[in-house]
Parts: sequence; structure tokens; C-alpha cells
Amino acid sequence: MKISVVGSGHVGLPLAVLLAQHHEVVVLDIVPAKVAQINRRDSPIDEVGMADYLKHKPLDLCATLSAQEAYTGADYIIVATPTDYDHETHGFNTASVEAVIRQASAVNPKAMIVIKSTVPVGYTAHMRASLGCDQLIFSPEFLREGRALHDCLHPSRIVVGERSQRGQAFADLLREISLRPDMPVLLTDSTEAEAIKLFANTFLAMRVAFFNELDSYACTNGLDTRRIIEGVGLDPRIGSHYNNPSFGYGGYCLPKDTRQLLVNYEQVPQNLIRAIVEANSTRKDFVAQDILRRQPSTVGIYRLVMKGGGSNVRASSVQGIMKRLRARGVEMIVYEPMLKDPEFFQSPVLTDLADFKRRADMIVTNRQAPELADVAHKVYTRDLFGRD
Repeated sequence: MKISVVGSGHVGLPLAVLLAQHHEVVVLDIVPAKVAQINRRDSPIDEVGMADYLKHKPLDLCATLSAQEAYTGADYIIVATPTDYDHETHGFNTASVEAVIRQASAVNPKAMIVIKSTVPVGYTAHMRASLGCDQLIFSPEFLREGRALHDCLHPSRIVVGERSQRGQAFADLLREISLRPDMPVLLTDSTEAEAIKLFANTFLAMRVAFFNELDSYACTNGLDTRRIIEGVGLDPRIGSHYNNPSFGYGGYCLPKDTRQLLVNYEQVPQNLIRAIVEANSTRKDFVAQDILRRQPSTVGIYRLVMKGGGSNVRASSVQGIMKRLRARGVEMIVYEPMLKDPEFFQSPVLTDLADFKRRADMIVTNRQAPELADVAHKVYTRDLFGRD
């Protein structure tokens, strides 16, 4: 079987690599450097285990810049292109997904096109109708950035937005690459599958926002946040996961998915979804004010990545803190080894950690790090449990 995967990011590449253990897989990307890396078995993304799979597993895998090469003869075309939130249109920018559907349908009308990109609720049904493309299904991914390969191997569930034999066939394809024999499989309508994705991420955002607001309350009233969270989490209905305070939910998925779900509620009464979206800004306002009241002269921003051990700086919550401090004229320096530019948000980027520690009189970090132990008296964080 030939499978084409469009996009070599944190969704597309793990799927491509694992599917290539059993099938011919062609990765289509528009970035020549990424294509070259994949073809020489180097990973263009930082994912746990990815380098080992590319180097040491027998894979029928190649990458190309040619859509014709990728689509011709493919049984499945999996769309894993980015759908960023557009603040002007107030919704996902699905232009890349639509472009793939149009081109793939023209080159290979018999191929099943599977959307893995996150899309608005109702998008797949709309595309089927407007483009006359019956060979289109949606299957959400539930992957953690940095752990995407692991999550493909040990998925929490498989959801396919197609109640049919072909929907089951694609679910079986995903089951084939997993190591979890008891994995739940759910076949739904496409619109229900799209809703599952957005509601799942919005619930996670709500949980982050809840414990952040608990922390804001405790800080304001001189209470021990950790003890309160531990006491709350002992209720088995609540549990002790996803409860570590932070500067807000960030990263590529949660901020944009919550906003998109709010847009989908345009004709439906709601209070909670809007509150989840707005709570993130409120939390960043609180953290920034908490920093400002300490009157630092030079604030050092330690790492811009979202998670410990991560490599992605997209939409990290600390950037919201930086914007608020910059607006108040606070001098900042940044330590982020992932950055190549000499400045970020008009702040110098330092590559020498010792120099960074020396120059900053306050070090702001979303998550604790062992290398800051010697300057613990300078560190500002809301990380209480030492985990993401």
C-alpha cells in the first residue's frame, strides 16, 4: 500500500515513520531542507525516539517536493499541514488543507484523503459538499508535542470521522502501528470527530486555567497553593494530573483550539468557553503584575519553550509575560539555546548561561530547571511540582 503524508511536522512525521514500517510512505513538504533531512534519515523535528527510528528501523520512506510524485498511486493521502488561528478572520486558516484536497483530488481522485490537521467543526462536511469530494474523511490526532511518536505507539484512543468500512479500514491502519492492544476505537460522523478534538483540548485548557486561578487566589491571600492543590486533587474525581500552575496554557494547540471552539459557539448560548479563553489573558496579567511589584531592574527570561525538554517556542505562555513587561519598559534578556537570532522581542538573546545568570537580577521561568539551582534566590516561577 502506498501512503502519502503531507507535512513533516509533529503530526505528519511520526505517522509517516511508523506507517513506513509496514507500507510505502512518501512525505510531501514544501521546505527543501526538511525533505533533504528526511531522505538522509535525519529528523527535522525534535521528538523523543524519532532519531532512533529514522536511523535504525527498516523503513520504506522517502520525502519529496513533488505533489505529483507523492499523490500518484497513493491509496491514502494524509493531510497534516498547519492550521494556525487567524486573528483577523477569527478562525483557523485552513487554506493549506483545502489546497491539498483540491490538488490531491485532481491528481488521484481514487485516493482516500484523511485530514489530520485540526479544523473547525463542520469543515469536512463542508469540503465534501463544496468540492464534490466524497473520498474525504477526518481523523483527529491526540499527540503531545515532543512525545508524538510515543503517543502514536501508545494512543489514548483512535477516532475516525466516518461510520463505514473505509472508516474502519483507516482505524485498522492506525491500530497496526500502535503497541496498545486494548486501544479504544470510535467511529463517528466527521463533524462529531471535529468536535471531539476541539472539546478535548478546551477541557485541558480549562483544567490549566482552573489551577492557575487557584494559584492566583492563593498568592493574593497569602495561602499555600501547593497544599490546596494537593488537597483538591485527593478527590478521585479530580485527581493529581494537569494541575501544576504555570504562566498560562500555551503552545501550538490549546490557545488556537479554544478560540476556534468559541467561534463555533456563535449561534449557541455559552459562558464557560469564553471564560476559558479570557482566563489565559487574565493569568498572564496577574503574573506580569506579580513580577512588576518586585521592581526588578533586569529580568532574565529563561527558556521560551513550552515544556521541559521541548524544542518548540511557538506561542509559549512566557511570551505573553514578555509582551506585558516590555509594555511597562522593563529591561529583559533571554536565554534560549533554540534561538539563532541575536534578539527576541527587542531583547538580547544570550548563549552563555553563566553570563545570563550574572546579568539578570530576576530570572523568570515557566518551569523549574536544575541548572538554576545555584541562583534560586533570583528565580521567579509558579512551577510547584517540577513537571509540565
